[in-house]
Amino acid sequence: MDIKPLPVGVDDFEKLITRNYYFVDKTMFIKELLDKKGDVNLFTRPRRFGKSLNMSMLRYFFEDSRDENGQKVEKAYLFENMNIMKSGDEYLQHMGRYPVISLSLKSARQKNYENSYTMLVRAIAGEFFRHRLILESEKLAEKKERYLLLMREKAEPSSYYDSLRFLSECLFLYYGTNAIILIDEYDVPLESGYQNGYYDEMVDFIRSLFESALKTNLYLEFAVLTGCLPFEYGKFAKQTSEVSLSETLFTGMNNLKIISILNEKYDEYFGFTEKEVVQICVDYGLSHKLETIREWYNGYLFGSTNVYNPWSLIQFVDDLTVDQNCFPSSYWANTSSNSIVRSLIDWADRDVKDEIESLIAGGTIEKPVHEDITYDEVYANMDNLWNFMFFTGYFRKIQERMVERQRYITLKIPNEEVRYIFENKILGWFSEQIKKRDHSRLFRAFLGQDEETVRDEIEEMLMQTISFYDAYESFYHGFLAGILYGIDGYIVKSNREGGTGRTDLFIKPVSRRKTAYVVEFKVAGKYTELEEKAVEALKQIESKSYERDLHDDGYASVIHYGISFFGKNCEVKIQE
Repeated sequence: MDIKPLPVGVDDFEKLITRNYYFVDKTMFIKELLDKKGDVNLFTRPRRFGKSLNMSMLRYFFEDSRDENGQKVEKAYLFENMNIMKSGDEYLQHMGRYPVISLSLKSARQKNYENSYTMLVRAIAGEFFRHRLILESEKLAEKKERYLLLMREKAEPSSYYDSLRFLSECLFLYYGTNAIILIDEYDVPLESGYQNGYYDEMVDFIRSLFESALKTNLYLEFAVLTGCLPFEYGKFAKQTSEVSLSETLFTGMNNLKIISILNEKYDEYFGFTEKEVVQICVDYGLSHKLETIREWYNGYLFGSTNVYNPWSLIQFVDDLTVDQNCFPSSYWANTSSNSIVRSLIDWADRDVKDEIESLIAGGTIEKPVHEDITYDEVYANMDNLWNFMFFTGYFRKIQERMVERQRYITLKIPNEEVRYIFENKILGWFSEQIKKRDHSRLFRAFLGQDEETVRDEIEEMLMQTISFYDAYESFYHGFLAGILYGIDGYIVKSNREGGTGRTDLFIKPVSRRKTAYVVEFKVAGKYTELEEKAVEALKQIESKSYERDLHDDGYASVIHYGISFFGKNCEVKIQE
C-alpha cells in the first residue's frame, strides 16, 4: 500500500506539505481565529499537542513572503485542497497579506540567565535577519543602524526590551500593513528561570518584551501566543490589595484572550479528534488497532471535545507501519518536563499518597481550579501542583461544579500512556525516596536476626510508599530487594534457581566464614493470616532445599527468613 510518511517531529508546515507528509487538516483554525477577532490570543495546551505546527501554519498563511529582490512569493499552493480554501473570499483575502514576526522561545531553556538571555536575543536577531530585505527601503534609513545592531546581536540589553515593537514598526514602514506577531512556547524561559533560580530576572525581560510588543504597539494587527500554562497571565485579574500589579507578566493587558484546555473555543484544533484518528487508521490499514490506540492515547478533554495525544499516536502508527505486532509505548513520557511533577512526590503526605493510589487504580480526585497562578506560586501548596499537572496533560476533566465562586473539577488519569508514567516514574520516585533513608537499623536487625525490629522497620518504610501493588508478591519482592542491596559486604541475588525450586532472595556475605541468608516472601489474603503465611514461607525454603546452593558454594551457616505481607503490615519469622 502506498502511504505517506508520518511527520514524526516535523513542526514546519512548509516542510510537511512539500515533502508530502501525512497531514491532519487543521486549517479551519485560521477561519476561527479571524472570526473571533482576538487582539492577543494565548493558547495553552500540553507539550507535543501540535502548537508549534499550528503556529507555523499561521505564518505561512498570513505572511507576505518576499524573496531577496523583494518580489512576492506565493504560498497559496501549500493550502491547496485544504478546508480553509473552501471558506470563501472573506477569509482568503487575508492570505499572504501581512508581515509576520514568528518567534519561538523554546531555546531559552538554559541553566542560567546569561545563557537563556543569549538564546532569546539570538532568536530575536534571527527574525530581524529573516526580514533584512526591508533595509533596502529609504523609509528605514533612520532606523537602519539600530536594526543592524539588533540583527547582529550587538545592541545594548535595554534595546531588546522593545525589539519586537521596533521590528513591527519597521515592517509597517516597508509593507504599509500592521504586523502579526506569533510567539511559540512563551512560558519556556519562565519555567526554566524558576527551575534554575533566575525567575525574577527573566520575568522582567519577558514582561518588557511583551508589553511593548502586545500592549502598546500601534503596529500590531493581532498576536498569537502558545504555551503550556495559563498561569503567567493571571494576577492582574485578581485586582486585590495584596497583589502588586507590577508583579504581573501581562499587567493591564485587557486585550488578551486566554484559551486554555477548559475553554470551549478552538477545542478541536490541538490534538486529534475521534473522527481524525479513525481516518488515520483507515488510511494506514490499522482499523484493527483502533481500540488499542484509544486505550493508550485517547482521553483528553479540551473544552467539550475529546482528543488524542497527536505526538504519541503518530509515533505508534509509524511503528505499526513497520511491525503491526509492536506494542504501544509511552512516547510522551520522555518529552515532558517532570521536575515539578517530581515535587508532587517529594511533598506527598499520607493524603496525597492515597489520592495517587486512587488515580492509578482508575479512581478520581476533585480539586479547585486555579488559572491565575505564576511559576513562583506552583510550590505554594499542593492544589497548585495538581493544577500544574492538569494543565500539562496528566489528567482528564470528568466533571466540574461551582461552590461559592470557586470552580472545582474532578480529575482522572486519561489513558494507559499516562497511567504508565504514574506506575513507573512516580512509583519509581517513591522507591528512590525510600532508598535514600538511613537503613542501618534495618541492616543491623536483619543480620542480627532481630525479628521485631526487622518487622517494624519494613512496616515504617511501607507506610511511605503507595499501595497500588500491595496485592502482588512481586511488589514486595522488588521493594525489599532494592533496599537490601545496600547491605555493605553482602551480595544480593534475586529470583535465581536454587535447590529444587526458585527462591526469592539469596543474601551472601563476601566472606564465606559469615552467615548467608535465604528469604522467601508471601502475601496474605487478610491480616489474620500474616503469621501463618510467614511460617509457610519458612516451610517452603526447607521443603524445596533452597539453601543447598549456598552450602555447595562454601557457606556453612545459613539463616532462613520467611516474610509475609498484607497491605502496609508484615510478619517476620526466622529459622536457623
